[in-house]
Amino acid sequence: MSTVVASDLDRTLIYSAPALGLAMPDAEAPRLLCVETYERKPLSYMTETAAGLLAELAGSTTFVPTTTRTREQYRRIHLPGPAPEFAICANGGQLLVRGESDREWQRTVAERLASHCAPLEEIRTHLVRTADPAWLLKERTAEDLFAYLVVERPLLPDTWVKDLAGWAGERGWTVSLQGRKIYAVPRPLTKSAAVAEVARRTGASVVLAAGDSLLDADLLLAADRGWRPGHGELADTGWHARTSRPSTSGASPRARRSPGPSSTPPRPRDTGGRRHRTVRGRPVRRWMLRRRAGNNGWWDRGSASLAEAVGDTVRCSAERPRSLIRRRASG
Repeated sequence: MSTVVASDLDRTLIYSAPALGLAMPDAEAPRLLCVETYERKPLSYMTETAAGLLAELAGSTTFVPTTTRTREQYRRIHLPGPAPEFAICANGGQLLVRGESDREWQRTVAERLASHCAPLEEIRTHLVRTADPAWLLKERTAEDLFAYLVVERPLLPDTWVKDLAGWAGERGWTVSLQGRKIYAVPRPLTKSAAVAEVARRTGASVVLAAGDSLLDADLLLAADRGWRPGHGELADTGWHARTSRPSTSGASPRARRSPGPSSTPPRPRDTGGRRHRTVRGRPVRRWMLRRRAGNNGWWDRGSASLAEAVGDTVRCSAERPRSLIRRRASG
């Protein structure tokens, strides 16, 4: 059984120093492996344990890094294990095959955007015209596919993001607020579409996915099994996959989806003073995934890493019929 594992990178698989959240005493902190440098300085890390598990995972599945980063930004990252045959950048807008951009996929994406969305320049012009210099730090486009702003989050009015989402939605675009960045992305530009193309080319029978942000929601919903960390946008906004019973009209059980990106900054979750969960005696960030046998193929267990959780699933999948693996309507 062939398996594609598509994982978001930042804050799902790799972490900047501030995002690591090392709340334990220094003497108990895990050993770290630097996997990205920028301007001759270390930028992103994995734990050595996670790095070893990822190398093992990449050797037994088709592992596909799946990111909103541009190709240039992605190429700064050096993950452990064999070089991925496929990688997805620009939120699905660029498919790399053995490190090179796939021209066939580029043409497919361009045709979809031209048919279903307002042009990038119209969106960019609106962003720049309506943004307040008091909180706008940078304005950028990525791969000539989508636009984003870097803002002073404390000064950003909640209503501005909400108004932008409504305006962009009428033109076939979506808006996502992630940390200090506001993304405006064409609706057809999705990670799930690019992963589906990889699955088609490889003949994969199972697709597993992981991600922490609102731009990962479509990827998680489309996969046979999806993971989201207990931190990040999806967790902070209370996002979860919802399914419904099959209807007589033949609508897919995945038709009912969680609400779209929130227009207000996520509120921190109150842990009530609880300690981090542990797996095999190690403190870990909790991966909120419904248990595999219990509810639609999602997991509800803490995992020491994405690689460990996916490894368990791959082993389980090889022993069970596909009908038990796929996410089904509840009940």
